[in-house]
Amino acid sequence: MTLAHEAQRRRTFAIISHPDAGKTTLTEHLLLLGGAIHEAGRVKARGEARRARSDWMKIEQERGISVTSAVMTFEFHDAIFNLLDTPGHEDFSEDTYRTLTAADSAVMVIDAAKGIEAQTRKLFEVCRLRDIPIMTFVNKMDREARDPFEIVDEIADQLQLDVAPMSWPVGQGLNFRGVYDLYKDEFSVFGKDGERISSAEMVARLRPEEKDKLDEDVELVKAGLSHFDAASYREGHLTPLFFGSALKNFSVRDLLAHLAEHAPPPRAQSAKEKVVHPADEEVSGFVFKVQANMDPNHRDRVAFVRLASGRFRRNMKLTQSGTAKTIGVHNPILFFAQSRETVDEAYPGDIIGIPNHGVLRVGDTLSESGKLVFTGIPNFAPEILRRVRLSDPMKQKHLARALTSLAEEGVTQVFKPQIGSYWIVGVVGPLQLDVLKSRLRAEYGLDVELEQAPYDTARWISGSDADIEKFLDGNRGGMAADRDGAPVFLAKSAWELGYVADKNPGIKFAKTRERADVQAEN
Repeated sequence: MTLAHEAQRRRTFAIISHPDAGKTTLTEHLLLLGGAIHEAGRVKARGEARRARSDWMKIEQERGISVTSAVMTFEFHDAIFNLLDTPGHEDFSEDTYRTLTAADSAVMVIDAAKGIEAQTRKLFEVCRLRDIPIMTFVNKMDREARDPFEIVDEIADQLQLDVAPMSWPVGQGLNFRGVYDLYKDEFSVFGKDGERISSAEMVARLRPEEKDKLDEDVELVKAGLSHFDAASYREGHLTPLFFGSALKNFSVRDLLAHLAEHAPPPRAQSAKEKVVHPADEEVSGFVFKVQANMDPNHRDRVAFVRLASGRFRRNMKLTQSGTAKTIGVHNPILFFAQSRETVDEAYPGDIIGIPNHGVLRVGDTLSESGKLVFTGIPNFAPEILRRVRLSDPMKQKHLARALTSLAEEGVTQVFKPQIGSYWIVGVVGPLQLDVLKSRLRAEYGLDVELEQAPYDTARWISGSDADIEKFLDGNRGGMAADRDGAPVFLAKSAWELGYVADKNPGIKFAKTRERADVQAEN
């Protein structure tokens, strides 16, 4: 198979939603259809069934939520899918943002009763910034739901998208009968394992009032709503819409088949030097996630690399941009949650895991030449700062290693103040603090308390050497270094930040910092 052919087969997509919309359940059933698993785990089920295959971290299984981005590979309809299951909780928006840099398209899951919720809207905006096309799955139609036209109008009004229903529901909740395929003139019967019948047979199955309501709805849909257009979808202007039930595995196959047929193959990626195309011969990729201790027994550390170009082969050597370190990739792996297998070759769009011991970080570029630096994978200034107090002071060095390791994964920002011996951690939301404490205890044997820090916000600073030296002399009490040694100003309040900025016009205060910037400085 040629490089171009293999790249065209790839579909790398993320699933985005508000918590509890059914994202993880949908993920399970997509994997089931792709043959990656033999039984779907339910997030809110009991006992063994509760352990959803894509939620492997202990805190995820206990709370029934996704807080890490899982990567899973499977095949369906001659397409190879790389599915990115993103955290739904807003406290993990950084991880989700970075994961979306690796996606070529997305599936948006909406609760049929609640419609578009806050986190869904935020994630949609990230997709829009990156021109990522979106398919929409309206979930939980077998429960009480809003009128389908209400949901369509909400998507069109709030997200400014053309909406093209691919099917239309008959009933809802206990009276949910199934969906009518608007393009194939077929009816899928709910509760019959997706049994499809002709429109003539449908008439015999539905009550007269149900048939009359469906005829009226379909007439309105065809006259007033958009028809599916593949080009408009890929440009991000239109979203195909499916109604179903992830829990009952209803309409999931239709969604997956549509992804296989219409979702875009790997897109070109922007680097500092040029735009990198999938068909380029040079093997290249970028690290969008690092995960330590997926298998606590082996203290492993895996970098998730999205391949951007070339045909990757096992045992080949790739160079880390910025450091010029050459890395022999001898045991590249493909993932299904905790399960993994060594892969001999991979293509653009694929996501491979590279085991390493702290060499690779989020945002790193790997290429054969070592001359490429991909852009667009930032670290964000934290919204919550906490001081770390260790219960056993004799473990300070161990704490430093653990915090640095977790910071390199993107779990937290870590700052070392110039004055004082304590560490400051920064996160976007409070649930991240729970995850941090849980992982420090479970994976590193460290009990810590996270105390209120004397700072309110953090900003990376830059400027001329003279301006920075002058600034450091006057603000040492608020200065710290991040994990790369870059200077960070810790302000006690927004007012102080504004005051200091006004007094130092030669200094820039940044809310984001890319790994590419670090590589350029080295």
